[in-house]
Amino acid sequence: MLNEFKAFITRGNVVDLAVGVIMGASFGAIVTSLVNDVLMPPIGRLIGGVDFKDFFVSLSGQSFPTLAAAKAAGAPTLNYGAFLNALINFLIVAFAVFMLVKQVNRLFPKPAVAAPATKECAWCATTIPAGAKRCPHCTSNLATA
Repeated sequence: MLNEFKAFITRGNVVDLAVGVIMGASFGAIVTSLVNDVLMPPIGRLIGGVDFKDFFVSLSGQSFPTLAAAKAAGAPTLNYGAFLNALINFLIVAFAVFMLVKQVNRLFPKPAVAAPATKECAWCATTIPAGAKRCPHCTSNLATA
């Protein structure tokens, strides 16, 4: 059983998957930092100096100046600013993955398109095998068509 486990772990697909998960987590942290520390502060400044993280709705009916104050008071909140940050993170990661896949696909040759297996008889419009020399339906000589 130990040998089977060793063979499973050392297969290329499992190792590739593990590397992909680790790289994805690291890339996610970089994108989160990009959104929270680089993109959102200027956008927040443009809309009046508000941090997106502080966009929330208090479900208790009380008013709080910041999300931290609402959490300190124990009030239930709907944090739509944090959702906006997560949505922007997702869009950036999705675009980066799209660009990566697009570039990787350019490295591999496109598969050849197979020739059609059938053709249409020019005389009777019956579908026949592509290599046929005479139509089995109307017996027309297809070499002269």
